Amino acid sequence: MEEKFLLGNISVYVSADHRFGTDAILLAGFASPKAGDVVCDLCTGCGVIPLYFCKEKPPKKVYGVEIQQEAAELFKKSVEENNLQERVFPINADLRDIPLLTEKIPAGSVDVVTANPPYYKENSGKERLSEAQRIARHEIACSLPDVINTAEVLLKYGGTLKICHLTERIADVFCLMREKRIEPKRLTLVCNKAGEKPWLALVEGKKGGKVGLSVEKPLVMRNEDGGYTDELLEIYK
Repeated sequence: MEEKFLLGNISVYVSADHRFGTDAILLAGFASPKAGDVVCDLCTGCGVIPLYFCKEKPPKKVYGVEIQQEAAELFKKSVEENNLQERVFPINADLRDIPLLTEKIPAGSVDVVTANPPYYKENSGKERLSEAQRIARHEIACSLPDVINTAEVLLKYGGTLKICHLTERIADVFCLMREKRIEPKRLTLVCNKAGEKPWLALVEGKKGGKVGLSVEKPLVMRNEDGGYTDELLEIYK
């Protein structure tokens, strides 16, 4: 069963298997591409990140790559409802298939790659999930190395990768970026309340960038009374 959510003035279609979480919205707010940018979102799911980018000052062109057909069709439906066909391009493809993908998105042509990849190893966790949910959350159809490899291929020199992942895997993200000549440049940690252990890392890396990492103040989601912080509400508006 499909549902429709509103993000500002943008409609986003989701289903029971293909939804979006807070992490996707936080990554979209963190990424903030410029109006003239060409952007590609890997592991796009229902396309919420590319659609979020079109709320106010949309990039020049936004691709969204998703391996699961149902999710890609939801994304396409949202693009059509919002009349974004000339700017946003859903691609139902395996991001590991570089020859096929670069037929649709030329290698070295992208200013910003975003990615909210599967967080968990293939056989980890005991959740009862549908097959579609397992693919979205576990490294079954692609791994973190696959995502960063594809980002390196698509990015132009000086382009940036913006990725979110669990804090426990920050070292993996940094090491894999450097292997692909994408230098980690900015890190924001996300915690539920001030003083609590962060659960999410937002990382920006620059292809061909010089060494030098800026660690920004943590993004806090909730006030002491449990309500959302102004910073989080600003991202969601």
